Amino acid sequence: MKKLLKELTGIVGPCGFEEEVAMYIAEYLKGKVDSIEADNAGNLIVRKQGDQPGPTIIVAAHMDEVGFIVKKIEDNGLIRFEKLGGHDDRILLSQRVQIRTETGLRTGVIGTISAHMVKFDDAAKVRNHRSLYIDAGAASREEATALGIQIGDPIVWYPHFDELTDKRVSGKSFDDRVGCAILMQALEDLDAADFSGEFIGIFTVQEEVGLRGARVGSHQLTGDVMIALDTTAVSDTPEEMMDQTLALGAGVGIKVLDFSLIANKKVRKHLVDVAENAGLPYQLEVFPGIGTDAGEFSLAHNGIPTGVLSIPSRNAHSSIEVIDLGDVEATKELLKAFIKQMKPVEEYRMKLF
Repeated sequence: MKKLLKELTGIVGPCGFEEEVAMYIAEYLKGKVDSIEADNAGNLIVRKQGDQPGPTIIVAAHMDEVGFIVKKIEDNGLIRFEKLGGHDDRILLSQRVQIRTETGLRTGVIGTISAHMVKFDDAAKVRNHRSLYIDAGAASREEATALGIQIGDPIVWYPHFDELTDKRVSGKSFDDRVGCAILMQALEDLDAADFSGEFIGIFTVQEEVGLRGARVGSHQLTGDVMIALDTTAVSDTPEEMMDQTLALGAGVGIKVLDFSLIANKKVRKHLVDVAENAGLPYQLEVFPGIGTDAGEFSLAHNGIPTGVLSIPSRNAHSSIEVIDLGDVEATKELLKAFIKQMKPVEEYRMKLF
């Protein structure tokens, strides 16, 4: 898993620029699934058939990461940028970034004032990202252009993969490359004899700018149950707003509610039962500050019973996200066990009589 995560997070793939991620995943899964295709939005859709008739489960993970895009190149070569996805302006200063140009990758840094200038500034001021700039080493607009940098080029945090301990790692874009990695390994690990029905994996685009890929995917895919894989922000650090309801290392999050979804209670209960029977650590997640692709699929067609498996994460949407590999393993094993133990379709629907 570490090797797969390191390679996935090393790819530049912010919202709207996920092609290289999709190509990596498609190459990895070639020969391990029954079919691989891409839709017109850029979603990657893969299918694997069980050896007996049964329900269809759709599992989604999003390929995009939060990032930026080149908006303007100033006369002195500094780069103005716009956001792709949700960022906190307070953490942008002094960050290393990577720009993907048509001629290759370029390194840049988001500039900040010297510490010697602080006494002339308002130390409490948080500058809007539109006031900031990226320095890619160019001394003029012409030199920046000669480096291959153009308006519209995508930008992400500079890749790194640090093993803090044997179980905890830090890097960029774990949201949601870790979900992609789990889905890839589940598709690889499950043989046709392991489950009945059909296992559809969809690796979506543009989740971070409004679940756009999921909306397109939900219009074309039909299933009996849907599960989204995504990271979630833990609340186990000392900041005053933290309520200690989700913790790193405490197991997979089984979603109850977020702003995009009230999870289907029968799907949620089955996930809990499977986790308890398998001895997998889990925690129930009630967190209105987040949304996932599950929100779109739950509303598709005449409604799909939907749940979410969440991978706990610290420092979400930053260059130093932290995850626990034990949580990752628990998420993967719960997903696989749930697919193996899928109930008849009627068991996930409302019964009137």
